[in-house]
Amino acid sequence: MSVEWLSPLVGFGGGIVLGLAARLGRFCTLGAIEDAVFGAGVRRLRVWGLAIGVAMFGVVTLTLANMFDPAESFYLARPVPLISTVLGGVLFGLGMALVGTCGFGCLARLGGGDLSGLVVFLVIGITGYIASSGVIGVLRITILPEQATDAKRSGMAHLVSNASGLPAWAIMLMVAGVLLFLARPLAWRDRVCGLAVGLVVAVGWAVTTWQSEQDFGETVARSYSFVRPLGDTMIYAMTSSGTALTFGVAGVAGTVLGAMLGALKLDEFRWEACDDARTLKRQIIGASFMGTGGVFAMGCTVGQGISAASIMASSAPFFLLAMFIGAWIGLQWLVRGSVIGPLREVLHLE
Repeated sequence: MSVEWLSPLVGFGGGIVLGLAARLGRFCTLGAIEDAVFGAGVRRLRVWGLAIGVAMFGVVTLTLANMFDPAESFYLARPVPLISTVLGGVLFGLGMALVGTCGFGCLARLGGGDLSGLVVFLVIGITGYIASSGVIGVLRITILPEQATDAKRSGMAHLVSNASGLPAWAIMLMVAGVLLFLARPLAWRDRVCGLAVGLVVAVGWAVTTWQSEQDFGETVARSYSFVRPLGDTMIYAMTSSGTALTFGVAGVAGTVLGAMLGALKLDEFRWEACDDARTLKRQIIGASFMGTGGVFAMGCTVGQGISAASIMASSAPFFLLAMFIGAWIGLQWLVRGSVIGPLREVLHLE
C-alpha cells in the first residue's frame, strides 16, 4: 500500500481506538485532574501514566528495531522555547477547565451527539491556525522565535544518557517500568484502556517514521495530537480535491467515529447543545485559549502529555505542570468562585 494511504489508514484506525477509550474507558485528562484536585482519587491519573508507560515501552521497542529514532521526531527536531511551552500550557489548562474537556475530549463529546463539541472543535481549529500562521502567529514567532538545537540534547533521556553513560533507550525503559509499576492497582478495564492508548501512540510514531522515510524527510515523525490537526481537518474538508489526506486529519475523523461507536454501545448517544448563552460564551473562550495555548506549546493533553512524554521530550514535563496549574486555576474559579482562597489553603497561609 502506498504511503499516501497507509499512514492515514493507520491514523484513522488508531483514532477509532482513542475514541472508544474516551467513551468506554472514560479516558479524560481533565477528569483525572479534577479527581485529584477535589479528592476523588488518582485512579484516572494512573491510567494516564499507564498510557505514557506503554507508549514509552513501544518507543524503546521501535528504537531497538531501528524503526524509529526519537531524535528525528517532531518534538525533538523542532522544539519550541521553554517560555512558550509554559505559557501555552497554562493557557491550555485554563481553557480546558472552562470548556470542561480538551481538544481530544471535544471529539469524544461530538461523537456522543453533543453539539457543543462541534463548537469547541471549530474554535480550537480556527484559533490554532491564527496562532500558528495568522496574526498571532507572526507575533508569536517575533517574540518567541524557534531556535535551532541539537535533537540529541533536547530530550531528557539523551541528557541523562550523556551524564550517566547509559544508553537513552535504557533510561526510557526504566522510566516506563516505574510508570507500569504504579499502575498495578488499576482494574482490568482501566488497564485495557491505558494499554490501548499507549499502543496507539507508539504505532503512530512507527507509521509516521515510515512515511518520513518514504517521502525523504518531507514530513516529520509525529504521533497523535489534537490542536493543529483540528484546523487541518477543517481545511481538508474544504479543499480535499487538492489536499492530501494526512495522518492527523484521519486521526481526528477516526476519534469521532470511535466515540460514536462507544456512545452507541453504552446507549449514551444523545443530541445535545449548550444550555444557555453564558455556557456557550465560556465554551468559546475556553476553546480559544486551548487553540492558542496548544500552538504556543506545540501540543495538547495527548500531543505533549502522551506523545511527547513517550519520547521523554524536555518540553513534556513543563507543559504538564503548566497545564495542571492552568486547569487548577480554572477549576477553583468555576467550583469555588475564587482562586486566592484555595491558593492560601494550599500554601497553608490560613
